[in-house]
Amino acid sequence: MEIEIATIGGYEEVGRQMTAVRAGDDVVIFDMGLNLSQVLIHDNVETERMHSLDLIDMGAIPDDRVMSDLEGDVKAIVPTHGHLDHIGAISKLAHRYDAPVVATPFTIELVKQQIEGEQKFGVENDLVKMEAGETMSIGDSGTVDLEFVNVTHSIIDAINPVLHTPEGAVVYGLDKRMDHTPVIGDPIDMERFREIGREGNGVLCYIEDCTNANKKGRTPSETVAREHLRDVLYSIEDYDGGIVATTFSSHIARVKSLVEFADDIGRQPVLLGRSMEKYSGTAERLDFVDFPSDLGMFGHRKSVDRTFKRIMNEGKENYLPIVTGHQGEPRAMLTRMARGETPYELDDGDKVVFSARVIPEPTNEGQRYQAEKLLGMQGARVYDDIHVSGHLNQEGHYEMLDALQPQHIIPAHQDMSGYSSYVNLCESEGYKMGRDLHVTRNGNLIQLVD
Repeated sequence: MEIEIATIGGYEEVGRQMTAVRAGDDVVIFDMGLNLSQVLIHDNVETERMHSLDLIDMGAIPDDRVMSDLEGDVKAIVPTHGHLDHIGAISKLAHRYDAPVVATPFTIELVKQQIEGEQKFGVENDLVKMEAGETMSIGDSGTVDLEFVNVTHSIIDAINPVLHTPEGAVVYGLDKRMDHTPVIGDPIDMERFREIGREGNGVLCYIEDCTNANKKGRTPSETVAREHLRDVLYSIEDYDGGIVATTFSSHIARVKSLVEFADDIGRQPVLLGRSMEKYSGTAERLDFVDFPSDLGMFGHRKSVDRTFKRIMNEGKENYLPIVTGHQGEPRAMLTRMARGETPYELDDGDKVVFSARVIPEPTNEGQRYQAEKLLGMQGARVYDDIHVSGHLNQEGHYEMLDALQPQHIIPAHQDMSGYSSYVNLCESEGYKMGRDLHVTRNGNLIQLVD
């Protein structure tokens, strides 16, 4: 069976992920993502109102024209998890393909919400839920199957999809870290990865997330970030002024920890910001997390400002607002607070806890720097970098290669300079550039089996 891979997006940057795998006449697309940094550099861009061609020209979503060179029919669109760099282009591109979107329940719900907010295209692809550990048949040959393997990442319900073919398995390894003690959900299923590496013809190809491939050691568990967060919040328990926290809205495990520790230090937690309300509300509705019944979630500007007024009237020392804006996004809640654009008044000595790292990209770095400077000008004390990454460090990459023992490797989720450490690791394990290690660019085709 011919096996061909189209590296459509995310092979020259972290963002706008999209890969297609052709097995005979059947094609499966993995991810359709947005490169948010290409949007943020423009003022007041509303992507939901824009045409896909304009977003392609902007470099914000994948240029999927290479799909016309794949001789087969798309049978499924498979986002691996709910981050925008993996689902953010589904509302712009999925309607081009007569295929269902297949994903885990939390991811499907986020895709559904995004499609409902789309104002340019009508997206009528079926949305099919599939749990980690399950398998579905692809196409009519009876020899190609799609399997979801449970992984851990900085968002719940993440999987690595595996396309089983007669020539071996194609494992799409974006995005994950190796967490054996997650705060929410099951540990990464390393046992299943090892089985896949040794079944039948083994692993034909492994497509790997190289975000942190240049970092030594292993990525810590989310429980490490939870304990770090506990230590910081407990250390300021006796402060009688304002404490504000911010983290990734989609990081439900981190939000859960913040909510629990707020109660421990005698403060009422409240979630503020549109994306905070969206992700946490969705997770609670689908029973992924059990928040206190009196936890407030407010997304619209008026309801947020009313909440801030109530906090100021009842005393900042009684509340822990958990807000959007960890990257200094211009319209996010923390940035508005830093500019003095909300009823919440920051005073000298008030604490701002960033339970997130800056995403290493110039737009984010500049915005975060500006936000921290504005907070400092109001007298706030900043607690930074209370976080663990959602991506594998070098030892995790080594363990995955050892488990899967792939015949071919395609690095992804980085720019060209970011691949060097992963290439060195692969070469130390006997792989060779141009033979079985394929460093490629967006828009290329790689023929693995003729």
